[in-house]
Amino acid sequence: MPNGSEIEQVPEATTSSARRAPSLTDVAALAGVSHMTVSRVINDSEVVRPSTRERVRAAIETLGYRPNTAARALVTGRTGTLGVVTMDSTLYGPASTLYGIECAARDAGFAITVASVGQPGRGSIAEAVETLQRQGVEGIVVIAPHVATAEALEFAPHDIPLVAVGGAAGPTPAVAVDQYDGARLATEHLLSLGHETVWHVAGPADWLEASERERGWRETLKAHGARPPRLIRGDWSPRSGYEAGRTLAAKRDLGAVFVANDQMALGLLRAFTEAGISAPADFHVVGFDDIPEAEFFNPPLTTVRQDFTAVGRRTFALLSEQMSGTGRPGSERIAAELIVRQSTSPR
Repeated sequence: MPNGSEIEQVPEATTSSARRAPSLTDVAALAGVSHMTVSRVINDSEVVRPSTRERVRAAIETLGYRPNTAARALVTGRTGTLGVVTMDSTLYGPASTLYGIECAARDAGFAITVASVGQPGRGSIAEAVETLQRQGVEGIVVIAPHVATAEALEFAPHDIPLVAVGGAAGPTPAVAVDQYDGARLATEHLLSLGHETVWHVAGPADWLEASERERGWRETLKAHGARPPRLIRGDWSPRSGYEAGRTLAAKRDLGAVFVANDQMALGLLRAFTEAGISAPADFHVVGFDDIPEAEFFNPPLTTVRQDFTAVGRRTFALLSEQMSGTGRPGSERIAAELIVRQSTSPR
């Protein structure tokens, strides 16, 4: 017996099984099958009977076994990993696009590895793609909202499945929200409120999405016999929207404004409030994106919603077709949706 000043020391376990992670052999022993059968179940072989497959999966779950992905890749030639090239940006659109793709890939059992580029261009995109290829990804998604990114895809390698997300054109398969139609919905909604024309605060000229929203706004006005006012350009930030708002607040014929994203709309509303102009009493405004905060703006913002979950699903489906060898060039468009709130309430 130890005395009162002594503490009995409990020896640490010395068996290797207490320290190591469960192995394929452990799974085989618990399930009562061979290690080859366990390997076949892990690799989704069709030669295993359903009852045996369920027994092996139950053993895997019980032991908490995690397959060695490196070893599995050597056997199957597959890593279960997809690569995503994206801009180094916290903007809502690119960030939400990445999240939508990640969710779709995860639901299908794939992991995602991301390569971010600071300044998009032929060299940086090629380097990012090469980096992902060295990591053994099975396919690559390039989030390409920028003109330079889309141009770089013309030189993309042909030895790996690749899909673009955004306004990319050309031979690379692509998925994008229909920015043009979203702008049409916003502009027609404002015209339906009795306005003779609609002002537009556009995004940066070197962004494909900004160009498509501008084109949709301009052509919709012309289709309705309305003359497009002088364009005001921002950089997606609330600050640039605020500066645009200060400019527009001085316009006597101001009635309706379509802003190319919700963050700039937030800045514009602030500038108008400071100028004693309020929506919807004095003017109507529509944004784009439907960021989570849009319904809590003052007033709650009418905006165009992009379904990034649908973008993620279609992107993964398109990439899966490329990986299986059944894919074809071409682009797909996801419909945009107008969300009407108080910023365009009838006067």
